[in-house]
Amino acid sequence: MKLKEGTVRLSEHVRKFLKDKTEKNEEKIVDLSQAKPVEITEIRKLMPCIADPSMSRIIANMTPPLGGVLKIFEPLFPRSRYIEKTHSLIIQKEEIIITVYSSGKVSVGMIKNESEAREVLEELRNIINEAIKGGGVPAPKENIRTELMELYKYLPQTNCGKCSEQDCYSFALKLMAGETTLERCKLLKEPKYASNQEHLQVLVAYI
Repeated sequence: MKLKEGTVRLSEHVRKFLKDKTEKNEEKIVDLSQAKPVEITEIRKLMPCIADPSMSRIIANMTPPLGGVLKIFEPLFPRSRYIEKTHSLIIQKEEIIITVYSSGKVSVGMIKNESEAREVLEELRNIINEAIKGGGVPAPKENIRTELMELYKYLPQTNCGKCSEQDCYSFALKLMAGETTLERCKLLKEPKYASNQEHLQVLVAYI
């Protein structure tokens, strides 16, 4: 850098560095003005929920699929997380877990019956369509913080020790402190804990 008459002149190297840094930090704003409103066209399956057989889980279809635009809807929901690996948006609403895929598939778990599922899907459709109607980027998420007992509630609570911690409560403490990750809990990879893992993926985003 060269100082002259109260100004700062940047060398080409520094100028390029700052330009690259700015480009990397800029958030890509997606214009929703050309997006089409979505509809829930069908509920294809109603089955027992894996995590709790007394509750139900449904698979539905959303058209048109949101595709690559799905990610920007994340801020619309107080507790949600976009998963790049599966191109899906996981939304937590109390006990209910909604997973929207870029392909148009929608699953809703921990529901009482088909009637409740339809209410949840209708609310989901309305929220997304309101954003599309507005034609812009959604407002930032509310500032919600995860509590320790919320994490512990969705852990297997078997105290198996496979994560190298003394028990599940100790594992929850490490999660809260950022000293471990969900991947360390081997049991969460089992099908019967699929819903628990979905809840936890959202919760850890708010620690």
